Amino acid sequence: MDHYARKLNNYMEDRRIDGELLCFDASCHSVSEAAAAAGVSEDLFAKNICMVDSQKRMIVAIVKGRDRASASRAAAILKSEKPRLATEEEILEGTGYPCGGTPSFGFDALFLVDSRIMEMDEVYTGGGSSQSLVRIKPSELLRANGGHVARVRR
Repeated sequence: MDHYARKLNNYMEDRRIDGELLCFDASCHSVSEAAAAAGVSEDLFAKNICMVDSQKRMIVAIVKGRDRASASRAAAILKSEKPRLATEEEILEGTGYPCGGTPSFGFDALFLVDSRIMEMDEVYTGGGSSQSLVRIKPSELLRANGGHVARVRR
């Protein structure tokens, strides 16, 4: 378990978040790589799209693995200007986790959880590093991040 996965694991233990951290020897950077590493369907994945607004607030759109996040929908939900995609450097600085491993909770951000995520029994999402995942129920994910459920997919 690397530094980032350990950091997320400690966060989950400290806050009694009911999910399972899974660590692999293979890359989980993309949804297809993560599905192969975990041996499950890509349909079970949630990905975290990090955006920033003009006030430098981190906004995380959580969508199903095959969906795309909409910055316009995020802006409408937040009643603000359209955010832009965060750079890898902004993601690491703003979340404390690298791009490709960013979890769905565990840092200060505005979390927008797509309504399709809430229809799932469980999801696999970023586990802190590019070689780890978290398996968690959507209701627990929402409890962990205090997010807002809305249609944020394109």
